Amino acid sequence: MDTGFTVAQLRAAVTDAVRAPSLHNSQPWRFRLRDEGIELSVDPARRLPATDPSGWGTRIACGAALFNLRLALAVAGTPASVRLRPYPTEPDVIARLVPDLPRRPTPAEQSLHAAIPRRFSNRAPFWPDPVPADARWRLGEAARAEQCWLELLIGVSAVNAFAEIARSANRVLERDPGYRAELAEWVRSGPAPDGVPAAAGGPQSEPQDLLPARGFGGRNRAPGRDFEPEPLVAVLGSAGNTATDQIVAGQALQRVLLTATDAGLGVSMMSQPIEVPGAREALRLSLGRFGTPQMVMRIGYGQPGRPTPRRTVDEVLDLPVVPA
Repeated sequence: MDTGFTVAQLRAAVTDAVRAPSLHNSQPWRFRLRDEGIELSVDPARRLPATDPSGWGTRIACGAALFNLRLALAVAGTPASVRLRPYPTEPDVIARLVPDLPRRPTPAEQSLHAAIPRRFSNRAPFWPDPVPADARWRLGEAARAEQCWLELLIGVSAVNAFAEIARSANRVLERDPGYRAELAEWVRSGPAPDGVPAAAGGPQSEPQDLLPARGFGGRNRAPGRDFEPEPLVAVLGSAGNTATDQIVAGQALQRVLLTATDAGLGVSMMSQPIEVPGAREALRLSLGRFGTPQMVMRIGYGQPGRPTPRRTVDEVLDLPVVPA
């Protein structure tokens, strides 16, 4: 077994890790080598105090980046053993990875890894084609593989009940001027390494829409381009709601997203009912599930979405200074 990871291995893995999703594409992560292990930490400068005052969204995003990191190392033949929140006195350190026994990657790991550059949120309306049962099963298995659960809302009544919770949460958020200002700060009208380009935003919400959406400055839709009347809505949940549970949920989220991408599905995320505590509790009670909802997804088939930009690897690395 190798004694530690190298800078070259770190850089290669981080190239994939930074493709993870994050609230407003804020990319709240940093990576470093420490005692020959790879560490993933929160970037305090990229917190979202209005949208994410508890840090839940930051930990979900870092968990998703951690899954990509694990996957990249495994496909390179250098899988890692992972400790979550390894230092009690350093809560911003999300995870520490050290080399595990070398092995060949599995076909499933290779397929998920190949999906990383093709995964991005699709905020446009989906086609009416239903998601087949085998694809739904694969999504549920992806969540279970990361110790989480995935509840698919089937039928008009279940989706309508969720939609009322989601719209109520969205109204609460939009009444907050700090929230609206923070959202506007992350919309990009020109080239930028972060945030959401207006061109990648979905259509602006309209009164007839069933589910709320953050348009991110997107254009008004063309006539007849309403969102699907009965979308497949999936709720991802974890056993608890500690900081560690949220990191675990972030890893499960990314496995579900990559599984969906590998199956040819588009996904957009709706975190408004998670961001509002009362709405999250109402969602939990409506599902009758043990644990805590951590993310909501809208899943279906459609035109390919548009990627959002990422910072370069050099911008997110903290490398040791080499003496002259």
